[in-house]
Amino acid sequence: MIRYRYIWYLIVTGSLATACRKPYNPTIVSSDNSYLVIEGVINSGSDPTVIKLSKTTKISDNIQTSTLVNYIVNVEDEAKNAIVLQSGNNGQYTSGGGLNLDVTKKYRLHIITPDGKEYASDYEPVKPTPPIDSIGFAPKDGNLQIYVNAHDATNNTRYYRWDFNEAWKFHSNFQSDFVVDPNLRAVTLRTKDQLAYYCYASDSSSNILINSTAKLGQDVVFQAPITTIPSSSERIELRYSILLKQYALTKEAYAFWENMKKNTEQLGSIFDAQPSQLIGNIHCVSNPAEPVIGYISVTNISTKRIYIDNSQLPQSWITKSPYDCSIDSALFLNPKNNAQEVENYIINGSGIPLGQIMGKMNNVIGFTYSTIECSDCRIRGKSQPPSFWIAK
Repeated sequence: MIRYRYIWYLIVTGSLATACRKPYNPTIVSSDNSYLVIEGVINSGSDPTVIKLSKTTKISDNIQTSTLVNYIVNVEDEAKNAIVLQSGNNGQYTSGGGLNLDVTKKYRLHIITPDGKEYASDYEPVKPTPPIDSIGFAPKDGNLQIYVNAHDATNNTRYYRWDFNEAWKFHSNFQSDFVVDPNLRAVTLRTKDQLAYYCYASDSSSNILINSTAKLGQDVVFQAPITTIPSSSERIELRYSILLKQYALTKEAYAFWENMKKNTEQLGSIFDAQPSQLIGNIHCVSNPAEPVIGYISVTNISTKRIYIDNSQLPQSWITKSPYDCSIDSALFLNPKNNAQEVENYIINGSGIPLGQIMGKMNNVIGFTYSTIECSDCRIRGKSQPPSFWIAK
Protein backbone atom coordinates (compact mmCIF):
# COMPACT_ATOMS: atom_id res chain seq x y z
CA MET A 1 0.00 0.00 0.00
CA ILE A 2 1.28 3.43 -0.89
CA ARG A 3 1.20 5.92 1.99
CA TYR A 4 0.42 9.47 0.93
CA ARG A 5 1.44 12.63 2.76
CA TYR A 6 2.26 16.14 1.79
CA ILE A 7 5.71 15.97 0.21
CA TRP A 8 7.36 19.28 -0.35
CA TYR A 9 10.74 19.72 -1.93
CA LEU A 10 13.10 22.47 -0.90
CA ILE A 11 16.36 23.49 -2.54
CA VAL A 12 18.45 25.71 -0.38
CA THR A 13 21.42 27.59 -1.73
CA GLY A 14 23.81 29.65 0.30
CA SER A 15 27.42 30.43 1.04
CA LEU A 16 29.89 27.94 2.40
CA ALA A 17 30.01 29.77 5.71
CA THR A 18 27.57 28.09 8.07
CA ALA A 19 27.07 31.35 9.93
CA CYS A 20 25.31 32.75 6.86
CA ARG A 21 22.69 30.01 6.71
CA LYS A 22 19.20 30.97 7.81
CA PRO A 23 16.32 28.59 8.49
CA TYR A 24 13.52 28.67 5.94
CA ASN A 25 10.10 27.40 6.95
CA PRO A 26 7.64 27.84 4.08
CA THR A 27 4.04 28.33 5.16
CA ILE A 28 2.87 25.68 2.71
CA VAL A 29 4.39 22.94 4.91
CA SER A 30 1.95 23.74 7.71
CA SER A 31 -1.08 24.44 5.53
CA ASP A 32 -4.36 22.77 6.45
CA ASN A 33 -5.15 21.47 2.96
CA SER A 34 -6.31 17.87 3.03
CA TYR A 35 -6.82 16.16 -0.32
CA LEU A 36 -8.75 13.05 -1.23
CA VAL A 37 -6.66 9.96 -2.01
CA ILE A 38 -8.22 7.11 -3.98
CA GLU A 39 -6.46 3.72 -4.23
CA GLY A 40 -7.50 0.60 -6.12
CA VAL A 41 -8.77 -0.48 -9.51
CA ILE A 42 -12.18 -1.26 -10.91
CA ASN A 43 -11.84 -5.02 -11.24
CA SER A 44 -13.49 -6.05 -14.48
CA GLY A 45 -13.15 -9.78 -13.74
CA SER A 46 -14.61 -12.30 -11.30
CA ASP A 47 -12.86 -10.99 -8.17
CA PRO A 48 -14.29 -8.20 -5.96
CA THR A 49 -13.45 -4.56 -6.57
CA VAL A 50 -11.75 -2.90 -3.57
CA ILE A 51 -11.38 0.89 -3.39
CA LYS A 52 -9.73 2.65 -0.45
CA LEU A 53 -10.41 6.29 0.38
CA SER A 54 -8.23 8.42 2.61
CA LYS A 55 -7.02 12.00 3.04
CA THR A 56 -3.53 13.41 2.87
CA THR A 57 -2.01 14.54 6.15
CA LYS A 58 0.68 17.04 7.02
CA ILE A 59 4.24 15.83 7.55
CA SER A 60 4.05 17.12 11.12
CA ASP A 61 1.02 14.95 11.90
CA ASN A 62 1.58 11.71 13.79
CA ILE A 63 -1.09 9.72 11.93
CA GLN A 64 -0.14 7.89 8.74
CA THR A 65 -3.43 8.28 6.87
CA SER A 66 -6.94 9.51 7.49
CA THR A 67 -9.44 6.90 6.32
CA LEU A 68 -12.96 7.84 5.22
CA VAL A 69 -16.24 6.08 5.88
CA ASN A 70 -19.92 6.63 5.00
CA TYR A 71 -19.18 7.84 1.47
CA ILE A 72 -21.33 6.80 -1.51
CA VAL A 73 -19.02 4.99 -3.95
CA ASN A 74 -20.34 3.68 -7.28
CA VAL A 75 -18.95 2.09 -10.42
CA GLU A 76 -20.76 3.58 -13.41
CA ASP A 77 -20.86 3.01 -17.16
CA GLU A 78 -21.41 5.82 -19.67
CA ALA A 79 -25.18 5.28 -19.49
CA LYS A 80 -24.96 6.01 -15.72
CA ASN A 81 -25.87 2.44 -14.77
CA ALA A 82 -24.37 2.19 -11.29
CA ILE A 83 -23.03 -0.60 -9.10
CA VAL A 84 -22.84 0.45 -5.44
CA LEU A 85 -19.75 -0.49 -3.42
CA GLN A 86 -20.30 -1.34 0.24
CA SER A 87 -18.53 0.62 2.98
CA GLY A 88 -16.27 -1.39 5.26
CA ASN A 89 -13.49 -0.79 7.77
CA ASN A 90 -10.42 1.38 7.22
CA GLY A 91 -12.03 3.39 4.45
CA GLN A 92 -12.41 0.39 2.12
CA TYR A 93 -15.33 0.07 -0.27
CA THR A 94 -15.95 -3.30 -1.91
CA SER A 95 -18.29 -5.02 -4.32
CA GLY A 96 -20.05 -8.13 -3.07
CA GLY A 97 -18.45 -10.22 -5.82
CA GLY A 98 -16.95 -9.93 -9.25
CA LEU A 99 -18.35 -7.21 -11.52
CA ASN A 100 -17.66 -9.15 -14.74
CA LEU A 101 -17.84 -5.96 -16.77
CA ASP A 102 -18.66 -5.65 -20.46
CA VAL A 103 -15.29 -5.23 -22.21
CA THR A 104 -16.92 -3.13 -24.95
CA LYS A 105 -17.96 -0.38 -22.52
CA LYS A 106 -16.14 2.28 -20.48
CA TYR A 107 -16.48 2.74 -16.73
CA ARG A 108 -15.69 5.28 -14.04
CA LEU A 109 -15.70 5.66 -10.27
CA HIS A 110 -18.23 8.11 -8.82
CA ILE A 111 -18.03 9.33 -5.21
CA ILE A 112 -20.28 11.51 -3.07
CA THR A 113 -19.06 12.62 0.36
CA PRO A 114 -21.28 12.85 3.44
CA ASP A 115 -21.30 16.66 3.03
CA GLY A 116 -22.36 16.46 -0.61
CA LYS A 117 -19.07 16.97 -2.46
CA GLU A 118 -18.82 14.99 -5.70
CA TYR A 119 -15.80 13.29 -7.27
CA ALA A 120 -15.53 11.22 -10.45
CA SER A 121 -12.84 9.55 -12.50
CA ASP A 122 -12.65 9.69 -16.28
CA TYR A 123 -14.43 6.95 -18.17
CA GLU A 124 -11.82 4.28 -18.87
CA PRO A 125 -11.88 1.31 -21.26
CA VAL A 126 -11.60 -2.22 -19.92
CA LYS A 127 -7.93 -3.20 -20.29
CA PRO A 128 -7.50 -7.00 -20.07
CA THR A 129 -4.56 -8.22 -17.97
CA PRO A 130 -2.70 -11.28 -19.29
CA PRO A 131 -1.72 -14.09 -16.93
CA ILE A 132 1.59 -14.06 -15.06
CA ASP A 133 3.85 -16.57 -16.77
CA SER A 134 6.10 -17.24 -13.79
CA ILE A 135 7.74 -15.84 -10.68
CA GLY A 136 11.41 -16.65 -10.37
CA PHE A 137 14.18 -16.05 -7.87
CA ALA A 138 17.96 -16.13 -7.84
CA PRO A 139 20.86 -15.09 -5.58
CA LYS A 140 22.28 -11.74 -6.68
CA ASP A 141 24.99 -9.68 -4.98
CA GLY A 142 24.45 -11.47 -1.67
CA ASN A 143 20.67 -10.99 -1.76
CA LEU A 144 17.66 -12.90 -3.02
CA GLN A 145 16.24 -11.29 -6.15
CA ILE A 146 12.61 -12.11 -6.97
CA TYR A 147 11.42 -11.37 -10.50
CA VAL A 148 8.43 -11.86 -12.80
CA ASN A 149 7.97 -13.08 -16.37
CA ALA A 150 4.88 -12.20 -18.41
CA HIS A 151 3.79 -11.69 -21.99
CA ASP A 152 0.83 -10.81 -24.18
CA ALA A 153 0.69 -12.75 -27.45
CA THR A 154 -1.63 -10.10 -28.94
CA ASN A 155 0.91 -7.31 -28.17
CA ASN A 156 -1.88 -5.20 -26.67
CA THR A 157 -0.84 -4.83 -23.02
CA ARG A 158 2.55 -3.08 -23.24
CA TYR A 159 2.20 -1.36 -19.83
CA TYR A 160 2.32 -3.37 -16.60
CA ARG A 161 2.10 -2.74 -12.88
CA TRP A 162 2.54 -5.12 -9.94
CA ASP A 163 2.12 -5.21 -6.20
CA PHE A 164 2.42 -8.10 -3.79
CA ASN A 165 1.69 -9.58 -0.40
CA GLU A 166 4.41 -11.63 1.26
CA ALA A 167 4.36 -14.03 4.19
CA TRP A 168 7.03 -16.05 5.91
CA LYS A 169 7.59 -18.64 8.63
CA PHE A 170 10.24 -17.89 11.22
CA HIS A 171 11.20 -18.89 14.73
CA SER A 172 12.31 -17.21 17.92
CA ASN A 173 15.95 -17.40 19.01
CA PHE A 174 15.20 -19.86 21.81
CA GLN A 175 12.51 -22.47 22.29
CA SER A 176 10.51 -22.06 25.46
CA ASP A 177 8.80 -25.21 26.75
CA PHE A 178 7.46 -23.53 29.87
CA VAL A 179 5.27 -20.60 30.82
CA VAL A 180 4.32 -18.81 34.02
CA ASP A 181 0.77 -19.60 35.17
CA PRO A 182 -0.44 -16.34 36.75
CA ASN A 183 -3.11 -18.12 38.80
CA LEU A 184 -0.82 -20.77 40.23
CA ARG A 185 2.13 -18.38 40.34
CA ALA A 186 4.26 -21.23 39.13
CA VAL A 187 6.13 -22.37 36.04
CA THR A 188 4.15 -24.95 34.02
CA LEU A 189 4.48 -26.71 30.67
CA ARG A 190 3.13 -24.83 27.69
CA THR A 191 -0.07 -26.10 26.11
CA LYS A 192 -0.40 -26.47 22.35
CA ASP A 193 -2.08 -23.06 22.18
CA GLN A 194 0.81 -21.46 24.05
CA LEU A 195 3.60 -22.64 21.76
CA ALA A 196 5.74 -19.69 20.75
CA TYR A 197 8.74 -21.00 18.79
CA TYR A 198 7.39 -21.01 15.21
CA CYS A 199 5.40 -18.06 13.89
CA TYR A 200 4.15 -16.49 10.67
CA ALA A 201 4.41 -12.84 9.66
CA SER A 202 3.32 -10.87 6.62
CA ASP A 203 3.80 -7.59 4.80
CA SER A 204 2.81 -5.89 1.56
CA SER A 205 4.72 -4.02 -1.12
CA SER A 206 5.29 -0.30 -0.71
CA ASN A 207 7.30 0.58 -3.84
CA ILE A 208 5.78 1.25 -7.24
CA LEU A 209 6.54 -1.64 -9.61
CA ILE A 210 5.98 -0.89 -13.29
CA ASN A 211 7.38 -2.00 -16.63
CA SER A 212 6.81 -1.08 -20.26
CA THR A 213 7.42 -3.13 -23.40
CA ALA A 214 6.28 -0.31 -25.70
CA LYS A 215 9.72 -0.04 -27.30
CA LEU A 216 10.10 -3.79 -27.82
CA GLY A 217 9.09 -5.79 -30.87
CA GLN A 218 7.26 -8.34 -28.70
CA ASP A 219 5.11 -7.69 -25.65
CA VAL A 220 7.33 -9.74 -23.33
CA VAL A 221 8.38 -8.94 -19.76
CA PHE A 222 11.51 -10.92 -18.85
CA GLN A 223 12.79 -11.10 -15.28
CA ALA A 224 11.39 -7.74 -14.18
CA PRO A 225 12.61 -7.17 -10.57
CA ILE A 226 9.88 -7.38 -7.94
CA THR A 227 11.68 -7.32 -4.60
CA THR A 228 15.08 -7.97 -3.05
CA ILE A 229 15.53 -9.79 0.27
CA PRO A 230 18.85 -9.63 2.16
CA SER A 231 20.49 -13.02 2.65
CA SER A 232 20.47 -12.43 6.42
CA SER A 233 16.73 -11.69 6.61
CA GLU A 234 14.57 -13.93 8.77
CA ARG A 235 11.99 -13.82 5.99
CA ILE A 236 13.92 -16.58 4.25
CA GLU A 237 15.25 -18.50 7.25
CA LEU A 238 12.56 -21.22 6.94
CA ARG A 239 9.90 -20.66 4.27
CA TYR A 240 8.76 -17.63 2.30
CA SER A 241 5.72 -17.02 0.12
CA ILE A 242 4.82 -14.18 -2.23
CA LEU A 243 1.46 -13.49 -3.86
CA LEU A 244 2.04 -11.30 -6.90
CA LYS A 245 -0.74 -9.24 -8.50
CA GLN A 246 -0.42 -8.01 -12.08
CA TYR A 247 -2.35 -5.10 -13.63
CA ALA A 248 -2.52 -3.99 -17.25
CA LEU A 249 -2.29 -0.21 -17.69
CA THR A 250 -3.21 2.24 -20.38
CA LYS A 251 -0.45 4.52 -21.63
CA GLU A 252 -1.89 7.37 -19.56
CA ALA A 253 -2.08 5.26 -16.40
CA TYR A 254 1.52 4.16 -16.89
CA ALA A 255 2.60 7.80 -17.17
CA PHE A 256 0.86 8.57 -13.88
CA TRP A 257 2.55 5.69 -12.01
CA GLU A 258 5.90 6.50 -13.59
CA ASN A 259 5.60 10.09 -12.40
CA MET A 260 4.52 8.92 -8.95
CA LYS A 261 7.56 6.63 -8.76
CA LYS A 262 9.91 9.47 -9.70
CA ASN A 263 8.36 11.79 -7.12
CA THR A 264 8.42 9.31 -4.25
CA GLU A 265 11.36 6.99 -4.85
CA GLN A 266 13.87 8.69 -7.13
CA LEU A 267 14.49 12.04 -5.47
CA GLY A 268 17.19 13.15 -3.10
CA SER A 269 20.17 14.28 -5.14
CA ILE A 270 20.79 16.90 -7.79
CA PHE A 271 21.13 14.13 -10.38
CA ASP A 272 17.65 12.72 -9.77
CA ALA A 273 14.51 13.76 -11.60
CA GLN A 274 12.95 16.96 -10.32
CA PRO A 275 9.56 16.73 -8.59
CA SER A 276 6.55 17.33 -10.79
CA GLN A 277 2.81 17.61 -10.33
CA LEU A 278 0.83 14.36 -10.20
CA ILE A 279 -2.07 14.51 -12.61
CA GLY A 280 -4.45 11.57 -12.32
CA ASN A 281 -7.80 10.83 -13.91
CA ILE A 282 -9.93 11.68 -10.86
CA HIS A 283 -11.52 15.10 -10.42
CA CYS A 284 -13.60 17.02 -7.93
CA VAL A 285 -16.81 17.78 -9.80
CA SER A 286 -17.90 20.24 -7.14
CA ASN A 287 -14.61 22.16 -7.24
CA PRO A 288 -12.51 21.44 -10.37
CA ALA A 289 -9.54 23.35 -8.91
CA GLU A 290 -9.23 20.94 -5.97
CA PRO A 291 -6.41 18.36 -6.39
CA VAL A 292 -7.33 14.67 -6.12
CA ILE A 293 -4.67 11.99 -5.80
CA GLY A 294 -5.00 8.66 -7.59
CA TYR A 295 -5.64 6.94 -10.89
CA ILE A 296 -8.50 4.53 -11.51
CA SER A 297 -7.91 1.79 -14.07
CA VAL A 298 -10.44 -0.77 -15.26
CA THR A 299 -8.89 -4.22 -15.56
CA ASN A 300 -8.93 -7.74 -14.22
CA ILE A 301 -6.14 -8.73 -11.82
CA SER A 302 -3.87 -11.69 -12.57
CA THR A 303 -2.29 -13.37 -9.55
CA LYS A 304 0.27 -16.06 -8.85
CA ARG A 305 1.79 -17.39 -5.62
CA ILE A 306 5.06 -19.21 -5.07
CA TYR A 307 6.83 -20.64 -2.03
CA ILE A 308 10.58 -20.54 -1.44
CA ASP A 309 12.15 -22.93 1.04
CA ASN A 310 15.45 -22.24 2.77
CA SER A 311 16.81 -25.49 1.29
CA GLN A 312 16.58 -23.85 -2.17
CA LEU A 313 18.97 -21.07 -1.15
CA PRO A 314 22.77 -21.03 -0.71
CA GLN A 315 23.85 -22.93 2.39
CA SER A 316 26.34 -20.17 3.21
CA TRP A 317 23.55 -17.69 3.91
CA ILE A 318 23.12 -17.18 7.65
CA THR A 319 20.05 -15.50 9.13
CA LYS A 320 20.62 -12.75 11.67
CA SER A 321 18.25 -12.19 14.57
CA PRO A 322 16.86 -8.67 15.06
CA TYR A 323 17.68 -9.03 18.75
CA ASP A 324 20.85 -9.51 20.80
CA CYS A 325 19.88 -12.62 22.75
CA SER A 326 21.39 -14.56 25.63
CA ILE A 327 20.37 -17.23 28.15
CA ASP A 328 20.52 -16.85 31.92
CA SER A 329 19.80 -19.30 34.71
CA ALA A 330 17.56 -18.91 37.74
CA LEU A 331 17.48 -21.27 40.75
CA PHE A 332 14.62 -21.76 43.15
CA LEU A 333 17.14 -21.07 45.92
CA ASN A 334 20.68 -19.99 45.15
CA PRO A 335 22.90 -21.64 47.79
CA LYS A 336 25.45 -18.83 47.54
CA ASN A 337 23.15 -15.97 48.57
CA ASN A 338 19.80 -17.65 49.36
CA ALA A 339 18.18 -15.64 46.57
CA GLN A 340 14.88 -17.00 45.22
CA GLU A 341 15.83 -16.39 41.59
CA VAL A 342 12.92 -18.16 39.89
CA GLU A 343 10.54 -16.10 42.00
CA ASN A 344 12.42 -12.86 41.38
CA TYR A 345 13.40 -13.15 37.71
CA ILE A 346 10.68 -15.32 36.18
CA ILE A 347 7.47 -15.39 38.23
CA ASN A 348 7.64 -11.76 39.36
CA GLY A 349 10.02 -10.61 36.63
CA SER A 350 9.96 -10.52 32.86
CA GLY A 351 12.07 -13.60 32.16
CA ILE A 352 10.59 -16.32 29.96
CA PRO A 353 11.41 -19.86 31.21
CA LEU A 354 13.09 -22.01 28.59
CA GLY A 355 14.11 -25.34 30.10
CA GLN A 356 14.62 -27.07 33.41
CA ILE A 357 17.86 -27.11 35.40
CA MET A 358 18.38 -30.51 37.02
CA GLY A 359 20.13 -31.13 40.33
CA LYS A 360 22.39 -33.97 41.43
CA MET A 361 19.41 -35.96 42.67
CA ASN A 362 17.72 -35.59 39.27
CA ASN A 363 15.37 -33.00 40.72
CA VAL A 364 14.41 -29.67 39.20
CA ILE A 365 16.33 -26.88 40.92
CA GLY A 366 15.56 -24.03 38.52
CA PHE A 367 15.06 -22.86 34.94
CA THR A 368 17.02 -21.26 32.16
CA TYR A 369 15.35 -18.11 30.86
CA SER A 370 15.61 -15.28 28.38
CA THR A 371 13.69 -12.17 27.28
CA ILE A 372 10.28 -12.26 25.64
CA GLU A 373 11.76 -10.85 22.40
CA CYS A 374 14.11 -13.81 22.18
CA SER A 375 11.70 -16.49 23.38
CA ASP A 376 8.23 -15.67 22.09
CA CYS A 377 7.79 -15.12 18.36
CA ARG A 378 4.17 -14.07 18.87
CA ILE A 379 5.19 -10.52 19.76
CA ARG A 380 5.81 -9.95 16.02
CA GLY A 381 3.88 -12.75 14.36
CA LYS A 382 1.12 -15.32 14.77
CA SER A 383 1.58 -18.92 15.82
CA GLN A 384 -1.19 -20.10 13.50
CA PRO A 385 -0.35 -20.27 9.77
CA PRO A 386 -2.42 -18.11 7.39
CA SER A 387 -5.30 -19.82 5.61
CA PHE A 388 -3.45 -20.07 2.30
CA TRP A 389 -0.28 -21.57 3.75
CA ILE A 390 0.73 -24.93 2.31
CA ALA A 391 2.94 -27.06 4.56
CA LYS A 392 6.07 -28.62 3.14
